[in-house]
Amino acid sequence: MTPVTAPEAPNGPAPPPDDAPEQLPELSEEGERPSITEVNGTVARFEMAYQLDPNQERYPFGPTLLARLPAMLWFAFTVAVAGTVVLAHHSSSNSTLYIWVVERDANRVLPSSVLAFLVLASGIATLVRTHMRGVIVQKSGIEARYLLAAGLPRVRQWAWAQVHRFVMDESDGGVVLELWTGQYEKLPPVARPFELAGLLERKAAEYGIPVTKLASLKSS
Repeated sequence: MTPVTAPEAPNGPAPPPDDAPEQLPELSEEGERPSITEVNGTVARFEMAYQLDPNQERYPFGPTLLARLPAMLWFAFTVAVAGTVVLAHHSSSNSTLYIWVVERDANRVLPSSVLAFLVLASGIATLVRTHMRGVIVQKSGIEARYLLAAGLPRVRQWAWAQVHRFVMDESDGGVVLELWTGQYEKLPPVARPFELAGLLERKAAEYGIPVTKLASLKSS
């Protein structure tokens, strides 16, 4: 008995049946796929709200101008005293300044030059001591420098793990630390309070520290 075969199509082999799986194109034939921006018609942007310099690990914030003003005035006075003494020693021997400063040194306990040096040294020390106040934000935590009533410096340091919450004053940029022990520490006022508050807010987001913003901490 002769087997019966299906007739061939006039232009080639018979097409595959309808239920046959569709062949996937080769990777080389697929070409470049359209990007998300081409499909949606928009530009995808991924930006951080705040960016810190990865090479900088120390951010100092000095005292306010009002806190530095008395020391600056005293330093200017001491420079004027020292300059007057130097000018007197280089003046003519008949001048009033030479007679009052140099010639009267014989009747003084301290010569004018020694006194001028001590006064100038006190002005420099006062200026340096005033600039020791402020806040330093470091990679390891926060360092606050205070100046006590007696003029003695006080330094406090907290690691990021010790800070439970930041309480910020939106009116003047003041910052209070709520520690994990339940204590509160107010940071000393600085010359750029809002920059400090912004930096601490970014650090809070980095270390998962809650931030509470109040209208004014003075009334609370």
